[in-house]
Amino acid sequence: MLLVLLAMAPLLVYAGPSQSDTLNPDCVMHLMQSADDHLTVGEIRQRCAETITAHSFEGAKPDSDDDADTHGTLAAPADAEQLTALTERLETDRKAADRAFSIMAHRPNYILAAAYNTEGWDPTPFREASGNPEYVNKDVEAQFQISVKVPLALDLFDGRADLYAAYTNRSFWQVYSATNSQPFRETNHEPEFWLQFANDWQFAGFTNSVNAVGYLHQSNGRGAVLSRSWDRLYANFIFQKGNVAIGIMPWWWINADKSESSNPDIDDYMGYGEMKLVWERKRHVVAVMLRNHIESGFERGATEISWSFPIFGYSYLRGYLQYFYGYGESLIDYNQKANRLGIGISVTDWFN
Repeated sequence: MLLVLLAMAPLLVYAGPSQSDTLNPDCVMHLMQSADDHLTVGEIRQRCAETITAHSFEGAKPDSDDDADTHGTLAAPADAEQLTALTERLETDRKAADRAFSIMAHRPNYILAAAYNTEGWDPTPFREASGNPEYVNKDVEAQFQISVKVPLALDLFDGRADLYAAYTNRSFWQVYSATNSQPFRETNHEPEFWLQFANDWQFAGFTNSVNAVGYLHQSNGRGAVLSRSWDRLYANFIFQKGNVAIGIMPWWWINADKSESSNPDIDDYMGYGEMKLVWERKRHVVAVMLRNHIESGFERGATEISWSFPIFGYSYLRGYLQYFYGYGESLIDYNQKANRLGIGISVTDWFN
């Protein structure tokens, strides 16, 4: 499997920014018709200038060297469809990555002030670890995720690829359980690194914009009966059409001996990959994650649906709703079904 993932890397094509000070008239008209009322003229001018410099995911190759920049990258066509949520996110990341000591958002960053699970969270391992047969978890808790990434190396393989590292922390906090001193029921740590390639291959009207191969470790940092961890190699293929993006992420569990694992059957519940669909319209972002439904015969799958939306016209915080049904919500409960709805705020989502 490792050889398959590595063999994919040289086949992917990178495209990057070109420079121009000319405004894109199609972009201006597109923003005038679809943007929020709070968008200023200066912001429209900046965005439409940036559209010319965006990564070319759908255009043809330039006819001359004048159309390429110092990274050997391609200029985007003057097409309003280029101004998509995913394209803007990739361009923002690329500009930030070009600056030293950049730290960027990776996955969504959010806080769920209240997350209610109708199935309840299993107290069994906590009773065993604490020796308290009366230990119970509250059905309502707070949850949050912090996810950041940094560029390690840019323009590898003659400008075709970039190397990133990231860390994601997802915590499950029993803040409403005063009886148990408001403990963190679970915290999942996920360091990872990956090699990322931009691309412009098209299929069924979608553009394959980004591909990646990487390594991911996930652990709850505990020992004895509460210990959970696994390591994976993965590939990630991202397709976009307008403001719709689809991510297909197969993975392979690296495990020499399952009998030595604290979670030997985790692949029965987490499967061998996941698919995400993300849609954006007027700063509303809806994301759907599907995992392990087909592999498990629709018995141990998972579905997560999230919605981030503007609140009070404020640019830096959004309202956030997240629903999860199935297995693998957290490592400690990977084999326990959850039916959970949470509400809170989002700082960043998949697109911004």
